[in-house]
Amino acid sequence: MSESMEYLYPSKWIAGASTGVRLACELRIRIISGMIKKGTVLSENKLAAEFEVSRSPIREALKILATENIIRLERMGAVVVGLSEQDIKEIYDVRLLIETFVYERIVKMDTTELVKELSKISEMMEVAIKYNDADEFSYQDVLFHETIIRSINHSYILLIWNNAKPVMESLILLSMRMRLEEKSDDFARVLKNHELYIEAINSKNRDIMIQALHQNFQDVQGKVDDLWMSQQMLAKEREQ
Repeated sequence: MSESMEYLYPSKWIAGASTGVRLACELRIRIISGMIKKGTVLSENKLAAEFEVSRSPIREALKILATENIIRLERMGAVVVGLSEQDIKEIYDVRLLIETFVYERIVKMDTTELVKELSKISEMMEVAIKYNDADEFSYQDVLFHETIIRSINHSYILLIWNNAKPVMESLILLSMRMRLEEKSDDFARVLKNHELYIEAINSKNRDIMIQALHQNFQDVQGKVDDLWMSQQMLAKEREQ
C-alpha cells in the first residue's frame, strides 16, 4: 500500500494484518464516513492502481466488505451499499443484546481480575483524553467492551461480536473524532459511563448494571443522528 496516501483508518491498529484486511479497513471507513458514496462502483483495477497493490488483496478486501453488506459484488464491479441510519441502530441493538447477556453471566463469576483489567483500560482512556487523542480513546473504548465480552468465554457470543466489531469500530472512531473537534468535553462523560460499568461489575449489583447499560446505550442511540451528521460533514470536507 502507498505510504504517501492519506488514510482515514489508524495504521497502528492493523500493523500485523494482511494487505487485504488493511485495505478492507480503509475502504470500510471511507464508505461509512461518506467519502465513498452509496452507489459508487468500485473497480478492482482502479483500486489496485490507487493503493499501489495487486488485484489479489483488493479482491480479498471486497469479499470482506461484501460479507458485511457494505458493498454488493456484481459482474460489473463492487457497488457501494453503505450504511443507513436503521443499519446503525441495528448494530447497536446487537451490541446491547450481547452486553445484556454477558452481564447476566458475570454476576455468577469471580470478577476480581476483570475489574483490574477494566480499571487499567479506563486509565488509558483518561490519558487519551488528556492528550486529545480521539483514536487512542476509541481503541481503548472498544477494548473495554471486548474485554467484558471475552471474560465469559462464550465462543458464539464472541463470534457475533467479532462479526459486528469492524463496522462498529469505524462508527465509534468517526464519532470520537467528531467529538474532539466539536464537543471535546463530552469525553469525560463517556469515561464516567465506563467507570459505572466497572462499579456494576465489581458490586454485581443488577440495578447499577441496568443503569450502566441504560446510560451507555441511551447515549449511543441518541448519538445516531450525530454520527449521521458527522458522515455527511466529512464527505463535504473531502469534496472541497
